[in-house]
Amino acid sequence: MTAAMQVPAPPSKRVLVVEDELMIRMLLEDMLGELGYTVAAQAGRIDEALHAAKTADFDLAILDLNLEGEPVLAVAEALAARGTPFVFATGYGERGLPEAYRNRPTLKKPFQLEGLKQMLQSALDRGSN
Repeated sequence: MTAAMQVPAPPSKRVLVVEDELMIRMLLEDMLGELGYTVAAQAGRIDEALHAAKTADFDLAILDLNLEGEPVLAVAEALAARGTPFVFATGYGERGLPEAYRNRPTLKKPFQLEGLKQMLQSALDRGSN
């Protein structure tokens, strides 16, 4: 009898990281890698984030609520229109989110690996709804 067939690991989920702080982006990249995700694209400014939200190939996104003082809501709207799940990352908590987005998974800064894992899974489980 032959050895048991090896089942290939499922492909890692690709993430768009939208964060204006370089150190936090680097931390997220490390944490995502540890959780088995791949960073497909990164953006630190609204124009970059909007472009990536509309054109990059990824499965879900992490959005810092404010990029250099500008709200990231146009990016959230582009992702929702595309049907792509996303998580907000903010130091303000859910109170800092506009009413229309308070039901979205929200990662409170500073975050830990387990919290990141739970929020990403929550976003993927609920899809873009």
